[in-house]
Amino acid sequence: MANRIRERLSELPNVEEKAMMGGLTFMYNDKMCVGIIKDELMCRIDPAFHETAVEKRGCVP
Repeated sequence: MANRIRERLSELPNVEEKAMMGGLTFMYNDKMCVGIIKDELMCRIDPAFHETAVEKRGCVP
């Protein structure tokens, strides 16, 4: 999963990986945007898209 995220974020500037919260987080401009804890993905979602995103199958708000 981490490799897939790295590939997607590879063209963005200011991306950094950090071990955090017992997993791995990907920081963009010093803010967490994606995290992996065990086999779960945690994503920061723009408030404008929150309602639509949490309705998707597999999402746990």
